[in-house]
Amino acid sequence: MKLLSYRHREEEQYRAGLTDGEWVWDVAQLMPDAPDTMEGLMENWEHWRALLHKMEQEKKLNSHAGLKLESLLLGPPIPRPRSFRDFYAFEEHVKTARSRRGLAMIPEWYDFPVFYFSNAAAFSGHKAEIHMPKATVRLDYELEIACVIGKAGVDIPVERAAEHIAGFAILNDWSARDLQLEEVKVGLGPAKGKDFATSMGPWLVTPDELEGVKIPGAKGDRYDMTMVARVNGVEYSRGNFRDIHYTFAEMIARASADCPLYPGDVIGSGTVGTGCILELGEEKGGWLQPGDVVELEVERLGVLRNSIKK
Repeated sequence: MKLLSYRHREEEQYRAGLTDGEWVWDVAQLMPDAPDTMEGLMENWEHWRALLHKMEQEKKLNSHAGLKLESLLLGPPIPRPRSFRDFYAFEEHVKTARSRRGLAMIPEWYDFPVFYFSNAAAFSGHKAEIHMPKATVRLDYELEIACVIGKAGVDIPVERAAEHIAGFAILNDWSARDLQLEEVKVGLGPAKGKDFATSMGPWLVTPDELEGVKIPGAKGDRYDMTMVARVNGVEYSRGNFRDIHYTFAEMIARASADCPLYPGDVIGSGTVGTGCILELGEEKGGWLQPGDVVELEVERLGVLRNSIKK
């Protein structure tokens, strides 16, 4: 299934919808007892997922009026996550980004997956304008995948982590590189270099939709899905989700150690190899500027498009 948060242009509240990529069905109209927001659905996700899946299987959607997707405004699938942890799980990205700064690889990176907390109140959706921070001249995109937690848990073992994933979406962890590189010198961060915007969307794809590209493993599943980034229609980045070093199962186990995860929490994968200008170098085309359009495309997850505004 593909689920999203949508609203009409004259409304402020995002509603939960089910989509086929062309039409959107309002979840609360499909099931009058259901919550009308994605955050509400996540609170009892296993129950609502089963009912929605049954409706899809029995082809009952066409008996309900749908809305044309292109006529709606999309928010991030979870407009206001409970929390947002972003990991650092692709080895190529870590190596290349550090070498660009004249730094060697960190041996301790191989010991366990690491993450930082970012701003859960600054999420944007598909086609949203991203305001360039006034203090930066080195604005960057980051090509990532996120998972959304659909089942609470603490001390979740790797082998049970998949049970806690509601779905996956494309994530753009926008970065003000000049701010980021200065603050990490102090020994904390990234923080201010990241907290102005995170894009997620266009929708949340449930794990059953990805069975055909799943690569099972002892430490969790990987997925054979091509990941591409374009700036103003020109391809900048290309990678594959199967190359991730730490699986989402390992990330969930790490995040939940001695700390509960809740429905609606968002976990980012970190940047795929080649997935940002910092890795590619300014010679690729320079840092992002007002008016630029950034498209992140992940096979089976769709296209997330945003424009930069001063």
